[in-house]
Amino acid sequence: MVGSLSVEEKKQLITRNLQETLGEDKLQKVLAERDLKIYWGTATTGKPHVAYFVPMSKIADFLKAGCEVTILFADLHAYLDNMKAPWSLLELRTKYYEQVIKAMLSSIGVPLDKLKFVKGSDYQLSKEYTLDVYKLSSLVTIHDAKKAGAEVVKQVEYPLLSGLLYPGLQGLDEEYLKVDAQFGGVDQRKIFTFSEKYLPQLGYEKRIHFMNPMVPGLAGGKMSSSEEDSKIDLLDSPANVKKKLKKAFCEPGNIADNGLLSFVKHVLFSLFKEGEGFEILRAPDNGGDVTFNNFADLEQYYADNKLHPGDLKASVEKYINRLLEPIRKTFESPELQKLTAAAYPPPAKVKAGAAPAAAAADENAPHRLDIRVGKVIEVARHPDADTLYVLKIDLAEAQPRTIISGLVKFVTVEELDQRLVAVLCNLKPSKMRGILSEGMVMCTSNADHTVVEPIIVPAAAKPGSRLAFDGYSGTPDEQLNPKKKVWEKLSEDFKTNADGIAVWKDNFLLTTEGEQLTSKLANCAIK
Repeated sequence: MVGSLSVEEKKQLITRNLQETLGEDKLQKVLAERDLKIYWGTATTGKPHVAYFVPMSKIADFLKAGCEVTILFADLHAYLDNMKAPWSLLELRTKYYEQVIKAMLSSIGVPLDKLKFVKGSDYQLSKEYTLDVYKLSSLVTIHDAKKAGAEVVKQVEYPLLSGLLYPGLQGLDEEYLKVDAQFGGVDQRKIFTFSEKYLPQLGYEKRIHFMNPMVPGLAGGKMSSSEEDSKIDLLDSPANVKKKLKKAFCEPGNIADNGLLSFVKHVLFSLFKEGEGFEILRAPDNGGDVTFNNFADLEQYYADNKLHPGDLKASVEKYINRLLEPIRKTFESPELQKLTAAAYPPPAKVKAGAAPAAAAADENAPHRLDIRVGKVIEVARHPDADTLYVLKIDLAEAQPRTIISGLVKFVTVEELDQRLVAVLCNLKPSKMRGILSEGMVMCTSNADHTVVEPIIVPAAAKPGSRLAFDGYSGTPDEQLNPKKKVWEKLSEDFKTNADGIAVWKDNFLLTTEGEQLTSKLANCAIK
């Protein structure tokens, strides 16, 4: 098939569904002479998740177009990026990545014999490469190195020198892997333009760069290995897939920030064989079964509110499990189960004063709280209690939640109506004067409880998206056990700091976009 493709047909396959291409003239020139050589690199940090099917399906396109494709397991990059992968685990995680990515490629029918797999440390520790790193460091300004890594390298208050080296190494990889082009997400753009600027100064050729759009996570925002609820792990059971999709942010009619639709577009439709379409199975009362043979029709159908989020979730669940089943079976082998456990050991229990990074496994760590952004869509006085409001809050679920809040003395109806609020969603529902309350609006209060106000949520936050504490990741409890007083214990350290920023033991409460939540009340408890 490849031999019968024209230059334009190859170019169409290579560039379809990409957000941007830098160097189209060079692409045209190379394709007119020979097949293109491309590499895709992945830092071996957190466990790969279903969003990795986006680059995998694009790699399938490259192979269909006759490209020579190299997959780089960037182990040194994983360490340089704020030590996301500890040195002691680098080798194990690289082996895990190789096994799981090969299993992914096999599950979508990509022949592995057409791919070249390379480990970064196999050539990045050579004399020649090291000398080029030194040469590059004599050319690159600190400003350019920081700017290049801003979207990729983890940003912290006191950055390490290693993060400044990261963009330069990624640029040099293009030369040492002897490729024409590099492929990555659009979050890599600043590194790509950095490479285009500095490689020629070392006497090396400027490369072509292909960029995929970033797929929104299940909770809204970027899908991330470190944000547990935003992604589905490749080894998640069908029950876990269902559970995570049930919580997924999927606002009716919203096609702009919809991780499920993005997955359908960039993965499923690119993998469908000729004549195959995306099937929605639903009861006749809900419109009956329907099949979409192109994504544009599905997207418009959803935008027109003709497709319920629950039906979209059910259909995506079926396709995701179909993709994951071969991977699960592969990893049933004792050797790969042992490798998985060794590469990603559960964090040890944390003693008092231990670093936050180790705290994910602590039973009293704040990742257990399911705090989400909600939008108040209705405010009414409780019929049997003068001090209570009955709120209807949109959390991007099938139905708004009813939540009782004692804010009557402190906040007017007008101030609450249509307001974004932070909602603790996994308290056990309880009746308050005869009405069931399904959560709690998070508020700050001064010491004598004369001033109370909801904490301030950034205007850009999306209803239903999860709020998490910096330095903590993990899946929240399905429901906090009231007998164990989990919320009561955690709330002792939940407060605003001297600047009025919401924190838990000095760790900021953040939106999926990394924005802080605040209050007009400083050094006050949050309840």
